[in-house]
Amino acid sequence: MNFKALKEYFIREMAGYEEPQEATALFYMTVEHISGMGRGKLLLRQEMDVKPEEFNACEEIIKQLKRRKPIQYILKEAHFYGLTFYVDPSVLIPRAETEELVDWILEEVKPTINKGALLDIGTGSGCIAISLKKQLEGWDVYAMDISATALAVARQNADKNNVQVEFIEADVLTYSGGQQFTVIVSNPPYVKEDEKQAMHANVLDNEPHSALFVSNHDPLVFYKAIADLALKNLERGGYLFFEINEYLGKETIAMLRDKGFNNIVLRKDMQGKDRMICCRSSG
Repeated sequence: MNFKALKEYFIREMAGYEEPQEATALFYMTVEHISGMGRGKLLLRQEMDVKPEEFNACEEIIKQLKRRKPIQYILKEAHFYGLTFYVDPSVLIPRAETEELVDWILEEVKPTINKGALLDIGTGSGCIAISLKKQLEGWDVYAMDISATALAVARQNADKNNVQVEFIEADVLTYSGGQQFTVIVSNPPYVKEDEKQAMHANVLDNEPHSALFVSNHDPLVFYKAIADLALKNLERGGYLFFEINEYLGKETIAMLRDKGFNNIVLRKDMQGKDRMICCRSSG
């Protein structure tokens, strides 16, 4: 069997599980993992024979995909902001919407602030903190998470991507550190319990619920706690960035305004959904 035939086999096997376009994307990710050939190289070598061990590895990946396991957890890696991250079920899979948040932070602070301190709250895989540290070389970057397991993954990713990040194991609901920061950013849990039914099964069955869901009666619990922390730990005029629930933009803005933040801006993501907020500390 050559790689052209393997592609046809892969798409045929995934019929009923994925649309052809998505199955094709999964195929290229799989082949790069098992053979080291990216899409461009593979297109030039479609007639090359597939090694038995490559076919067996592909078969195993197909089996796991059929069990609705995300490809990133199968391959133990995800790509975010041009970097590669190790991921496992203890952390959320980095998403494209969060790359837009990183873009916004850099757009705001990189042209005007040469050096500062940044805190990423609920860091998970470390994708936000590590990507920002790569771009903000003169900055001190800190990353907080309540999960020791997640922090172990984030530390591994900092090493993998050759950056220095200081990690803090703490619960933001009770954290009382005194350090001052120029920027605080967070993508905290924001999916309400009653929104579970609209989510894909591969997310519900595999990704950590503690990093996804909040109760219906207080969906802004983490945003309030982080805003309170920012009131104490954000420098005068410092930036607070959030990724948010698309249905709670007005409520989040009102909460931040009530706490005294100014220059509050709500931004939509690439899909036109209210997804990010930036505001400034009044000191």
